[in-house]
Amino acid sequence: MIPIDYLITIILFASIYAIFSLGLNLEWGYTGLLNFGHVAFLAIGAYATVLLSLKGVPLVLSVVSGIILAGLFGFLLGIPTLRLRADYLAIVTIGFSEILRLFLLNEEWLTRGPFGLHGFPRPLSLYIPYKDYNLFLLILVLATLFLIYIILSVMVNSPWGRVLKSIREDEDVASALGKNVFSYKIQSLVIGSAISGLAGAFLAFYIQYINPRLFVPMETFYAWIIVVLGGSANNKGTILGAIILQIFFSGTRFMESSVPLSSHQMGALRIMVIGLLLIILMMYKPEGLLGQEVSRQLMAAALMWKNA
Repeated sequence: MIPIDYLITIILFASIYAIFSLGLNLEWGYTGLLNFGHVAFLAIGAYATVLLSLKGVPLVLSVVSGIILAGLFGFLLGIPTLRLRADYLAIVTIGFSEILRLFLLNEEWLTRGPFGLHGFPRPLSLYIPYKDYNLFLLILVLATLFLIYIILSVMVNSPWGRVLKSIREDEDVASALGKNVFSYKIQSLVIGSAISGLAGAFLAFYIQYINPRLFVPMETFYAWIIVVLGGSANNKGTILGAIILQIFFSGTRFMESSVPLSSHQMGALRIMVIGLLLIILMMYKPEGLLGQEVSRQLMAAALMWKNA
C-alpha cells in the first residue's frame, strides 16, 4: 500500500513537470523550435519569485513577476536567435541556460550561490497546517495545470495555432502566404518561457529550497522525454508523459534495496533504462503514445489551413 503522502508527492512532481513540459510542447511540438535551454526559464521563474518574496513583495506579485520575467528573457533570447534554424538555435539556447546557471552559482551577493535560498514564504502557509500543505499545493497545481491545458487547447486550435503548425511544417510556405514567421516564433517562445517560469515558482514552493544545481541541462531533457513519450503537438500526451516518467522514477526507488548498486549508480541506471525505452518507442511508435490523435489533428489542421 503506497502511503498517501508519497502518492501526493508523485502527483505533485508530475503536475509541475507537466506544466514545465507544456511550454516546451508549444515551442517544439506546435512551432518546431528546437529549444535545448528550456530549464533556464524554470530557473528564472523560481529565483525571481523567491528573491522578490524575500524582499517583502506580495507573493502573488512575486509569482506574476517571475512569469513576466521568464517571458521577457524568452523575448530577448528570441530576437537574435529565432532567425537561426534547427541545430544553431539548439546550441544558442543550451548555451544561454548554462550561462544563467553559472551566473546563479557565482553571484553569491544575489543568489547565495551554491548555498541556495530557503525560508521564503509560500501561498497561504500561515493558514494551512504544515501536514496538510502538500495536499493544498497539489490542488493548486492541478487547478493551474487544468487552466493552462484549456488555454493552450483553445490557442493551438485557433487560427493562431494553425499558423504555428504551418511554420513547423514549412516556414517558407507560411512566409510566402504573408505570415510574419518571426513574430509568431517570438510569441510561441515567450508564452512557452512564461509557462516554464510558472512551473519554476511551483517547484520552489514545493521543495522550499532552490540552488543552481536544481537547474542543470538534464532538466530540459526530462521535458523533452516527456514530450516525446506522450507525443509532440499533443497536450494530453505531454501530461501523460509526465505521469509515466514520474511513476518510473518513483517506482525504481523501491528497487534500490534489492539491487546491489549505489544511489549514484541507480540514478545512472534509470537514465540508461529511459534511453532504452525511448529507442524502443521510436522504433515501434515514433509519433509517441498518443501520436495517432496528433496525426488526425494535423490532417484536420492542414485542411483548415488550405481552406483559410
